[in-house]
Amino acid sequence: MTIVARAASGAISIIRLSGVRALELARTLSGGGELSPRHAHLKKLHSKSGELLDEALVIYFKAPASFTGEDVVEFHTHGGEAASSAIIDELLALGARAANPGEFSKRAVLNGKMDLAKAESIAAMIEARSGLAAKMLARTLCGELGEFCSSLRKELIYILAHCEACIDYGDDDLPSDVLEGILERLDASIARLESIVSISEQRKGLIDGFKIAIIGKPNVGKSSILNALLAYDRAIVSNKAGTTRDTIEESVNFDGVLVRFVDTAGIRTSTDEIEKIGIEYSKKAANDADIIIAVFDASKDKSKEDDEIIKLLASYEKTKILVLNKCDLNLEFPTNSLPTEPIKISAKDDITGLKKEIKKLASFEQSGELMLTSNRQTKLVKAALKELKEAVFKLNESELEIFAFHINAALKNIAAITEPAYNSDILDAMFGSFCLGK
Repeated sequence: MTIVARAASGAISIIRLSGVRALELARTLSGGGELSPRHAHLKKLHSKSGELLDEALVIYFKAPASFTGEDVVEFHTHGGEAASSAIIDELLALGARAANPGEFSKRAVLNGKMDLAKAESIAAMIEARSGLAAKMLARTLCGELGEFCSSLRKELIYILAHCEACIDYGDDDLPSDVLEGILERLDASIARLESIVSISEQRKGLIDGFKIAIIGKPNVGKSSILNALLAYDRAIVSNKAGTTRDTIEESVNFDGVLVRFVDTAGIRTSTDEIEKIGIEYSKKAANDADIIIAVFDASKDKSKEDDEIIKLLASYEKTKILVLNKCDLNLEFPTNSLPTEPIKISAKDDITGLKKEIKKLASFEQSGELMLTSNRQTKLVKAALKELKEAVFKLNESELEIFAFHINAALKNIAAITEPAYNSDILDAMFGSFCLGK
């Protein structure tokens, strides 16, 4: 079936047509004539009744040298919803079908034009909210994740082959250090996978932005800190405790990385029903955040409410920044009572120290390390890790047949990162989250 969708819109709209009838339909719409592959042809597009729809550039990509691996024709039309919709409607009337979300990418994967990792990087690139994320995703688009998976699979196949030799010929017929060598190479493979999972989880905020929750008891200056970070007055600032009743969320770009700050209601014991709801929202925001900024008032002695904040922080296994605000006033807060050394600032004067810490935690200098770009990839790598660790246990117990079973299971998980599972429902669910026209 030949499919059609708008692939891009703006001053120029791009309509993509893919399938066995793509060239035929394009010729019908453009009045016949030759369409040389990979040449831009200026054509008048007419409806079946002869009505002029638009004058557009028509480019034909002959299979298999196209995005999908099928015949593809792109119509570069004048921008605007009306003109491109009229062209799409005419192509539908001629026999094309409206493409499902991600269907072009799905066909590209099934036709061997790209692997799953590249397809997911395309989707992530479209959603990327920072320049650094785009640079890192470009590496996957160039095939580095596929190369990583291929290298790891070769290593596991080598390990499996030597294990099979041990099973077939017995320990007496093999050098004594064979099993030790297998274990050493297996440990190295586990370390590689643990490293890519750790880096990917640290950097996942690069795709859609790091979420940072600002928490503390009432009137410690959380809203003042948010305003200072945003460089404009977004939150209402008042000396009255409990001014902030709901969470306030705003984004700012820190050296190419999107950071989403969430100012929360002060956390304390309250009988006010509205304030209690706001406090629950504060705790949820902290739970959902990638990083927590906990604010304490330098000008006052530590209170029971501060102790509750410290206790709450201990329950979260995530990055925390402790801030001692109002340091322009007399220092009364016992800093040695905090679990880590706080950053000392005055929100109304200077928050440079806090900005530096946020940039250090969220920016992540570009390095030679790869990154997984989807939850699906992370789950597969974690599943492979589990199998390899089980394999180590079985190898130490000299249960070589079960060891081989776990290595084979790990191989399947690694292969699934780049190779499609030929199950229509699985693929539909995977590509269904993609943009229409991609």
